[in-house]
Amino acid sequence: MAEMWINMGPQHPMTHGLWNLRVKVDGETIVDAEPVVGYLHRGWEKLVENRMYPQIIPLSDRLCYGASMSWSHLYCLTIEELMDVEVPERAEYIRVIVLELQRIASHLMWLAAFGTDLGLLTGFVYAMRERELFLDLLQSVSGARMTYNYMRIGGVRNDLPPNFERDCLRTLDYFEKKLDEYEQIYDGSDIFLMRTQDIGYLKPADAINLGVTGPTLRGSGVKIDIRKHDPYSVYEELDWEICTHPDCDCYARYRVRMDEMRMSCQIIREAFKKMPDGPVRVKVPRHAPKRTAFARVEDPRGEGLMYVIGDGTDKPFRLKVRSPIFVTVSAVPIMLRGYKVADVPAIMGSVDMCLGETDR
Repeated sequence: MAEMWINMGPQHPMTHGLWNLRVKVDGETIVDAEPVVGYLHRGWEKLVENRMYPQIIPLSDRLCYGASMSWSHLYCLTIEELMDVEVPERAEYIRVIVLELQRIASHLMWLAAFGTDLGLLTGFVYAMRERELFLDLLQSVSGARMTYNYMRIGGVRNDLPPNFERDCLRTLDYFEKKLDEYEQIYDGSDIFLMRTQDIGYLKPADAINLGVTGPTLRGSGVKIDIRKHDPYSVYEELDWEICTHPDCDCYARYRVRMDEMRMSCQIIREAFKKMPDGPVRVKVPRHAPKRTAFARVEDPRGEGLMYVIGDGTDKPFRLKVRSPIFVTVSAVPIMLRGYKVADVPAIMGSVDMCLGETDR
């Protein structure tokens, strides 16, 4: 049979956003693939050159609505590095708490979508149900449901509301029991296991060479996490472990995210115990010096990085974003070759695509 190229996208249930996956097939077998992004490009990096530093915070929220806290935190970290600002300790603990709440909410959205991709509609309903609890917690802190505008250069916008610790710990106790239910649903499904185990193999060497980061890299058994290897906020003050899995397939990437949600619960509990009293924000300069700075964080999808050039004014001369998914999607051809067209939703679903941060 002759080989042919087919398009899966730009509008396709598998894409989880507006992008196109060109797949070269020989019958049902994939022999090559080419990801095509750029359909969602908003000119974010150019847009922020005409905004004052504080005005960029709500824009950074929108890089990925599934991980808004993570991106606005990364932006504030970068500008704090540029301006040489020291953040109060209480604010750093609050940041860690809301970032891990955001990580759980992001992974739950991924788990729900992954279940739908593979026919587990119950998994979708259950995961989205619990995600609402974490969105409620983030909303109680910030006043917004998904784009929070909560991080500030020099700290956070406001302190935690009354009874937040109580409500958060109750949610974690409830959620950990639900995680056990998820595992019964997903791991107890023969169809789910058949469609994820030994599918989408990504060797550790290939993952490293292609710049893959986050759960996709750790699903290939590589023990790298920015929170450990280049610590920020107060992660190095907390006792937690990097979650990895050695199997290098779709199931391994699922397993890593499940373990990370449990680890996030542990991090949040310890952060509450160690969080001191004190201010949550410091006053910062309006103008940044003429120099460059960069910061990086462990976003729910991998390594997010921002590089800024200050020119002495109240606006950045240049702000460059390193999106984890933009890099990870380059590994898609290797993950797809040799598998069937029917395996594409499982393989692409295991990557956790977010096109807002990818195209910008």
